[in-house]
Amino acid sequence: MKDIILASASPRRSELLKQVGVNFRVIPSNIDESNNNNLKPEEYTVEIAYKKAFDIADKTNGSSLIIAADTVVVKDNIMGKPENEAAAFQMLETLQGQWHEVITGVAVIESDTKKVSREFEKTFVKMKPLSRMEIESYINSGEPMDKAGAYGIQGLGALLVEKIEGCYFNVVGLPLNRLNMMLEKFGIYLLK
Repeated sequence: MKDIILASASPRRSELLKQVGVNFRVIPSNIDESNNNNLKPEEYTVEIAYKKAFDIADKTNGSSLIIAADTVVVKDNIMGKPENEAAAFQMLETLQGQWHEVITGVAVIESDTKKVSREFEKTFVKMKPLSRMEIESYINSGEPMDKAGAYGIQGLGALLVEKIEGCYFNVVGLPLNRLNMMLEKFGIYLLK
């Protein structure tokens, strides 16, 4: 199988790739992720994923396949990762009892040919109504601090989510079915 590189330090993305049997190595990209062009969330996530993948493709010798992703939570505006506990509280207070979107942009680039595939996945998530005490308890767990929208559905944050419509793995940070279809364009079939 072709050398596969995940251009992300996210332990969740690594776990998901391992779950479906992908052998890969991690080379995180640290590009500027600011939305200077005021792109729509779908365009923004795809653009950031592409920039991450291209950054690593440019630094790679030989023929590698680079996978990159970017996930955002959207409720009126893009919610990134909270800078502090007060920001986490504000995000969770905004999301509680409401539907929101989780959008992940995915880019796959073949380093030698620069062949690229760019797509996004969108999942709708409804958070249950939360009391101040529940929000504070969740923040005190430390879990929200490195996650878009200040929650992680794969951890304690599962207790905050009432229901989802769409891909669960997208909410975790890597839409596996979408990625599988993208990899097939490069001759990689995960079910073979």
